[in-house]
Amino acid sequence: MALEELVSDVPLSLWIVLALVVYAIVRSFSHATKLRNIPGPLLYSQTRFRLAWDAWQARSVHAVNTLHKEYGPVVRIGPNEVSFNSLSALRTIYGAGNGFERTSFYRMFDAYGRPNLFTFASGVLHRERKKLVSHIYANQTVLSVHFSSLVKRKVAGFLDLLEREPKLGSEIFTSLHYFSFDAISEFVYGPTYGGTAALTGSQQSRALIQDILNPARRRLAWFAVHFPAYTKWITTRTGFLEHLLTSMGLMPMRKPFTYSGIRQHALGAFHSFKAAQDDYKAKSVETTVIGRLFKVQKEAKLSDMDIASECADHLLAGIDTTSDSLMFIIWALSLPQHRKYQDKLRMEVSQISVNNSDGFPEPKELTQLPYLNAVVRESLRLYSPLPAFEPRSSPVNTVIDGYEIPAGTIVGMSPFCLHRDESVFPSPMTFRPDRWLTESGNLIPESDVRNRCFWAFSSGARMCIGMHLANAEMLTLLAALYRKYKTSAKHPDTSPGITSRFEVFFDETMPKMVEHECYIDFIKLDKVVEA
Repeated sequence: MALEELVSDVPLSLWIVLALVVYAIVRSFSHATKLRNIPGPLLYSQTRFRLAWDAWQARSVHAVNTLHKEYGPVVRIGPNEVSFNSLSALRTIYGAGNGFERTSFYRMFDAYGRPNLFTFASGVLHRERKKLVSHIYANQTVLSVHFSSLVKRKVAGFLDLLEREPKLGSEIFTSLHYFSFDAISEFVYGPTYGGTAALTGSQQSRALIQDILNPARRRLAWFAVHFPAYTKWITTRTGFLEHLLTSMGLMPMRKPFTYSGIRQHALGAFHSFKAAQDDYKAKSVETTVIGRLFKVQKEAKLSDMDIASECADHLLAGIDTTSDSLMFIIWALSLPQHRKYQDKLRMEVSQISVNNSDGFPEPKELTQLPYLNAVVRESLRLYSPLPAFEPRSSPVNTVIDGYEIPAGTIVGMSPFCLHRDESVFPSPMTFRPDRWLTESGNLIPESDVRNRCFWAFSSGARMCIGMHLANAEMLTLLAALYRKYKTSAKHPDTSPGITSRFEVFFDETMPKMVEHECYIDFIKLDKVVEA
């Protein structure tokens, strides 16, 4: 058969497929060629499963930090993935006006099948959605009378819990989850439709936290990132097939899956609010996230599920982050070697004025206390609640730190690595709040390189929208707590560990670690005899 006849017998569709395959191979080769000059271990550059193996062991960010120490601020960590660890890269990738977008990685955080502020890849879509809710998260709004009152009520609830249920309260990983859950649920939905009461003893509210507390969620997150199609299929099986897969150990996590209970609660809150009277909705416009979104629903062309997804995301984002941060702050201050820091903090907060009606300091005034803010900042540096790699990609070729980065390359940084740069933070594994203060005791200026390298809340347009609310919660609870109590760690040789995506983070200078558990002794000051 002549070659012409053989070629003519091949269907056009097959030629198209072959052409696409050849194009993909050539493009991949060209891509790899442009990245080959970037330093890093050979095995990491050849297969994405080398880093995936680190992630399976809950150590991928730790592994990347080790690579940065060996290879410098630019490291190739996958065939199509590069990690950076410099201020110049931070500005290029995450700074205002950058052309980088979020990758498909974030779609695992969609709720009810709809993207939200956190998961939008497009900067344009993110900006349009953010404009709808940015006012309620503004510092001026959060520190207003209404929201300050909300925060103080939840702080009072936590202190009451310590008195009423001391055994439960002393395990602060759980009890601080109750605090943050009650605070963010009321902020998003209001007290009537969706507000929770975990602090005051509601078993229904407390049960919702259980799927967050399960460490097995790391395995589910790992599968969702590395095998998304398989994970979507296997986790949607029901009946006999679900039972069979579970019994064979093939299900990444037993039901209820991570956040499933809370997402169900959030969906119920949405429907309840939607059915509420119009006058209630009108009153909620300036006091809840959901009220604001319902007001602009038509003009912003939001579907019901857009609103439900957005609110569920805000609810989930405000639980672990605040509670984990507070846990590490209290734990660090409770270690015997850090007693001097706790004493300095107590001296500062004991001298501030309090509201005569409730006996609590005002969140607005607490933002001006240098030592309190230094303690919070140092803990967020060393124990960031979201320390993992933040992937981005650019639709066009770009240059970062002198390296040509082809379009579509996954690039990123992590607070974990940036906050451990010894050239910026000497003895980076040491908890030392004074590093954030000048010799005169004031906070260092914003222009200081330490502040420019502080990245606990991200930066640029994608900076954490709930930053001011989280600060108000942390500052108020810490000030109120240390005006009333001294704290000491029940197990001073053991670090608490937190789950973040598929990683475990803890204080690696400690000889022991227990995940999702932290016991603290709370000693009332009027019962303490000063040494």
